Amino acid sequence: MAHSVQVSEKKMTGRHFLTLLDYSPEEIEQLLHSAKSFKDNPATKTGVLSGKSLGMIFENASTRTRVSFEVGLTQMGGHALFLSPRDLQIGRGEPVMDTAQVLSRYLDAIMIRTNSHELVEEFAKYATVPVINALTDAYHPCQALADLLTIQEQKQQLKGLKLAYFGDGNNVAHSLLVAGAKMGMNVVLATPAEHKADPQVVAKVKEIAAITGATIEETEDATAAAKDADVIYTDVWASMGFEEEQTSREQTLSAYQVNDVLLSGAKEDYIFLHCLPAHRGEEVSAEVIDGHHSFVYDQAENRLHAQQAILAALIG
Repeated sequence: MAHSVQVSEKKMTGRHFLTLLDYSPEEIEQLLHSAKSFKDNPATKTGVLSGKSLGMIFENASTRTRVSFEVGLTQMGGHALFLSPRDLQIGRGEPVMDTAQVLSRYLDAIMIRTNSHELVEEFAKYATVPVINALTDAYHPCQALADLLTIQEQKQQLKGLKLAYFGDGNNVAHSLLVAGAKMGMNVVLATPAEHKADPQVVAKVKEIAAITGATIEETEDATAAAKDADVIYTDVWASMGFEEEQTSREQTLSAYQVNDVLLSGAKEDYIFLHCLPAHRGEEVSAEVIDGHHSFVYDQAENRLHAQQAILAALIG
């Protein structure tokens, strides 16, 4: 890498982390370098964020996000607070402007997991400390950074790789599009017409791809998408907030299940990724997610290291 971790942290201090659209390819590389350094040399993160506090607002359930952020900051000498809307006045109607400004007086950063991306943007507008998007209906940038780290570890590169995503064109798909375009990857989204990615996101991503040399493709043909893929990715068919559509989505998306038949055309050394939780027998077969091509647990672990890099860069 051309830049050291210290340069990366100095350059990004005080910024928000709402979507990777706001970060250059060089800055993303710096975050990946920092994450890998923390992972390979755990002693280097000790005390890096001593005395720092992170407020974690969760409007939705979480396993990986909550644990990785909380443990990650603790390992770096800081402290994370779990904040449920039931415990905050915002849950009783306090304006976002007031909550954001007050929490900024206590905390060094605010992390939010919610449905509305507009709410996170409003928080960032009024907060005077960095705001981190830990998942909205529109984007999941923390997951995408961990995904890039996992791919880089297994393939020793990002640029030029083909990543094929199958299923619902959701927040994870959006962030993969952005991440892939920024890093010069060739991303194919295989989705039915009813569940395509947001056209505005796709348009933005294609503008980025034109600069970085990436390619972005949407198709309804799952078999074509899998052909010669280096990375195979899927997510649940009914994300948080869409559980009532589970039955209808199972019918619409059944042709996009990731299984051995679909992957017969992928590269022999393809890797399989899933942001978890997974529903075996729905979006992915047990044979694939539990097989030797699967790196979903490495991917989940990398949420810890990627988020430590984000925290160090923003508040270090």
